[in-house]
Amino acid sequence: MADCIFCGIVAGDIPATKVAEDERTVAFMDINPATRGHALVIPKRHATDLLEISPEDLAACAQMAQRVAQKAKDALGADGVNLINSCGPDAWQTVFHFHLHVIPRYKGDPLKLPWVPGPGDMDEIKAAGEALAA
Repeated sequence: MADCIFCGIVAGDIPATKVAEDERTVAFMDINPATRGHALVIPKRHATDLLEISPEDLAACAQMAQRVAQKAKDALGADGVNLINSCGPDAWQTVFHFHLHVIPRYKGDPLKLPWVPGPGDMDEIKAAGEALAA
């Protein structure tokens, strides 16, 4: 879809700090992170939300999210991980291309869900992305 920011990332028209990719999915760093290492997993094929995504793409996204979550623990020292999907505006969905938030959690971090997205430190986002991609 021409006006979808995540489709632009898939197409390579919009820059992103990618941490993993396979034939069905892309994982990249969230530029409004809730915690260090917050990544998003999306299907390459556009689907508006959880109710529209194909079962095959949903399974591929879940598997990629599991891999990214493991990397968050291994590479960033996360103590836990939240996996979040928002389906519809009333559930806090703001980008209408299905995505899973992979949010590393750290003992004592102050994050309360839902978080209020705000711009992150781009150098820190890049460094965490490089650690997850390694």
